[in-house]
Amino acid sequence: MPWQRSRGGRYYVRKLYRRADGRVVRWYIGTGPAAEAAAQADQAERARRAAAAEALRIQRVRLTALEVTAAEFCAAVEALAVESLYKAGYHRHKRGEWRKKRGQHG
Repeated sequence: MPWQRSRGGRYYVRKLYRRADGRVVRWYIGTGPAAEAAAQADQAERARRAAAAEALRIQRVRLTALEVTAAEFCAAVEALAVESLYKAGYHRHKRGEWRKKRGQHG
């Protein structure tokens, strides 16, 4: 918690995540209504970031599921295309090219 206690009571401090001389910088806000407002604003910002992170996580899960479905569909279509080409008299040549077998017409 950013609230600190001292002999004079409690005061609010923001930790800025930049370093000065190798240490994390703390910004003294103070006490009273200004500190309460700053604490509430920081809490609201943390909640907003957490909600955005959760929404992003949910979107990633959905996209992963869609990618799996698309990969399965592509594999099925590829298998169908290969089978159709073999039945039509084609074969795979060097470097994966499809060519009609010799002696087969039509």
